[in-house]
Amino acid sequence: MFAYTLKRLVQMIPALLGIIVITFILSRVLPGDPAIMLAGEQAPEEIVNKIRQDMGLDKPLYIQFFAYIGQLLQGDIGYAYHTGHSVASDLTSRFPATIELTLASILIAVLIAIPVGIVAATRKESLLDHISRVFSLIGACVPIFWLGLMFIYIFYSILGWAPAPMGRISGDLNPPVHITGLYVLDSLLSADSAALKSSLAHLLLPAICLSTGTMAIIARMTRSSMLEVVDQDFVRTARAKGLRESAVIYKHALVNALIPTLTVLGLQFGFLMGGAVITETIFSWPGIGGYVTDSILAADYAPIQAFTLVSAVLYCGINLAVDLIYGFIDPRIRYE
Repeated sequence: MFAYTLKRLVQMIPALLGIIVITFILSRVLPGDPAIMLAGEQAPEEIVNKIRQDMGLDKPLYIQFFAYIGQLLQGDIGYAYHTGHSVASDLTSRFPATIELTLASILIAVLIAIPVGIVAATRKESLLDHISRVFSLIGACVPIFWLGLMFIYIFYSILGWAPAPMGRISGDLNPPVHITGLYVLDSLLSADSAALKSSLAHLLLPAICLSTGTMAIIARMTRSSMLEVVDQDFVRTARAKGLRESAVIYKHALVNALIPTLTVLGLQFGFLMGGAVITETIFSWPGIGGYVTDSILAADYAPIQAFTLVSAVLYCGINLAVDLIYGFIDPRIRYE
């Protein structure tokens, strides 16, 4: 497994290099001049030119690119001119919020979608199966921004069940003691019940909104995988041996049907990171979303490039982890 893991890590290098090149080029063709954005529209030309020179934007594109690669090799992901801080410090302060939102949405999707997929497969063509298919179709089609606005309108404005969609915790409470940066986990570790209740209340709606599309896809994948597995010989043999139906479904069929679902779950991580940018903007969630949006509006290249690179590294790492988990679920899988 070590050799396989090392081989996969080496294979990630060309992919990450491609992402670095594409992101660099795309960031340079964005409309807007960072020097003018920083100096102001009415700034004298000489000041704009001086800022452009300080930012290195007066140099040819290939020199800017090799300078950027040199920075990355030294572990420097750049400086955010619109915040006045290094990109690393900005990401460090904001990334826990995005990770908490993404993990919560994945957890919600798994806890709901897999049981729904199992029920739909074991009761094929029943009313529950039809409801699950409608649910999956709606979940896959509804845009995140529209769903988020509807959630805020219904659960905050009309029903008053949800807190104001502003931040990760109520304004009259102090955040929990910083341990991991994840408010829910930190509240549990520090036994802060008030912070736990408030952080959960603020997390619930954006996490459900973000998880909807993933939930629909996982439910459909689980259903179709289970339908393929339940008719195979080893499942019929398990039933013939007199095992309880729950043991047949969960110990024999589900374990073998989980591999396609895990694959989709790994692929969905990239979607969730992208969707988090939209969800965070709608719910004023202080994560990476607002930071990236502000960076794009300010034509600030370094944060855009850093976010894309970090997301790509996380995406590749999670897909590698998913591939390694295959071997634990199905011992017949061997790594070469």
